[in-house]
Amino acid sequence: MTSLPGSPWLQRQGAQLVLDGCSLDELATRFGTPLFVYSQRAMEDAAQRYLGALKGHPHLLCYAMKANSTLAVLQTFARLGLGFDIVSGGELLRALAAGASPDQIVFSGVGKTAPEISLALEHGVRCFNVESTPELERLAALARAAGRTARISLRVNPDVDAGTHPYISTGLKNNKFGIAHREAVAAYRRAAELEGLQVDGIDCHIGSQITQIEPYLDALDRLLDLVESVERAGITLHHVDIGGGLGITYDDETPPDASELIGRVLDRLRARGHGHRTLLMEPGRSLVGNAGVLLTEVQYLKHGEAKNFCIVDAAMNDLLRPAMYQAWMRVEACTESPGAEALTWDVVGPVCESGDWLARDRQLALQPGARLAILSAGAYGMSMASNYNSRGRAAEVMVRDGHSWLVRERENPAHLFAGERLLDTATLADSRGPAGY
Repeated sequence: MTSLPGSPWLQRQGAQLVLDGCSLDELATRFGTPLFVYSQRAMEDAAQRYLGALKGHPHLLCYAMKANSTLAVLQTFARLGLGFDIVSGGELLRALAAGASPDQIVFSGVGKTAPEISLALEHGVRCFNVESTPELERLAALARAAGRTARISLRVNPDVDAGTHPYISTGLKNNKFGIAHREAVAAYRRAAELEGLQVDGIDCHIGSQITQIEPYLDALDRLLDLVESVERAGITLHHVDIGGGLGITYDDETPPDASELIGRVLDRLRARGHGHRTLLMEPGRSLVGNAGVLLTEVQYLKHGEAKNFCIVDAAMNDLLRPAMYQAWMRVEACTESPGAEALTWDVVGPVCESGDWLARDRQLALQPGARLAILSAGAYGMSMASNYNSRGRAAEVMVRDGHSWLVRERENPAHLFAGERLLDTATLADSRGPAGY
């Protein structure tokens, strides 16, 4: 029995690949493919590493649900007492449906709409992470109109290089996120003037899939410099939010353990005289990424002039990361086939795009009908899935200690056009505008 990289819950038992006591080949037979499978215990273990390290220090650990917003996943974290980091009105409603407490929800995102803000005010979320001065003015006006007070934190762009893919780097001065470091004190002064707002903290997020601690400490130092400047201006800040972004193992990455990161962060807070402040963190990928796999079935083995193509039934609409980020995802056979010859394959899907690939240049022993597992697919798989080419989204299964639960049904063709209307059955559009939330 051998554990695979990234998760002790995923093991090779003889020829079978097993996730938390469940044969992945058997799950593929039972539920069909493509199929996302998640280990609940793997998620709980990842969360407990954060919670254990934070114990004894005032904190709020918020799961960044953009990584995976499936209700059963959210429910797992809500039952552990985690809060949630949301970036849309839809995510707010999902979190509430899964049992989240509104006073443990922080609302991030650079483009919050008026209906989304109003919805969050109505439910009484803990904090808005404000990303621009125009957003600050809109939030204050909506809070006054609703007769409410919005607790706010300003997301500051610390201009720190997280050393990650440019598409998931969020803390540089040329990124769209946050308020420029040099403009932050003036923005806090304006926030303190506005009726309807209560200044509560400071926030930053420097990127995703970060595998070093130093960028976090650099960003924290920049934040604490601002905290001191803001408080010299007479504005009290109660919490420091360092965001999320801790990486996971896809290939040979060796990101630090969450406990190591938190230990270094708390040491830095205390060393600079800020040990009394509440610490907020918003991990996403590191809580769910290695907990999940995507199962797919080989349809055809095609030998081209320059490459061999393994054509499977999963595609870029199921798992966008390789096409979007050129991400490397480990591929394993659900059941090893010792009689098959190992060749170099590109694993590709049926979508009509040359960018529809899941893995390139992999040594695999394959035969038609075999099932493959794309590892570390728990984050940014289903949450980024689409219906491109009118393909239904995959089913999802949660496993624990040899038991499995279907937590999302596979979409069928009727689901795909349930909200559409042919012209001869459509109602005449009126001028009332969008329904909003």
